[in-house]
Amino acid sequence: MSEHRATVTWKRTTPDFVYETYDRTHEVRYEGGIQHKASAAKEFAGKPEFANPEELFAGALASCHMLTFLAVAAKSRLTVDSYTDTPVAHLDKNATGKLAVTKTVLRPRVTFSKETPVTREKLVELHDKAHRNCFIANSVACEVITEIVD
Repeated sequence: MSEHRATVTWKRTTPDFVYETYDRTHEVRYEGGIQHKASAAKEFAGKPEFANPEELFAGALASCHMLTFLAVAAKSRLTVDSYTDTPVAHLDKNATGKLAVTKTVLRPRVTFSKETPVTREKLVELHDKAHRNCFIANSVACEVITEIVD
């Protein structure tokens, strides 16, 4: 259907190349021209001021869920005024003992227009449909939990 590309660039900036000391800072560029610095998580000798792959994973999953949720709500003729999420990706050992994101918890907070009030049951239904149709959620092996925030 479509392809989506990014370019990741890293260059050694230290005199040595030793696991404990090499700089993990790199650049990620996207087709549209956006670019940002990234690093490893601080637990893996990265720089905490830059995004790390685990954070980017959580952000990508939450962004996809939100975009799918907004599409589902719009097609249901429900007006969303705001949407905020604070996703958490949990890094742990998986069933084979490898480090992996084993669970990601989404915590979306949705505000609907007063003209289109939504019951909690309808909200759960909308999030369930969004999850089932989210491209990223359909691509990952970890458990994805949506904790609806009122």
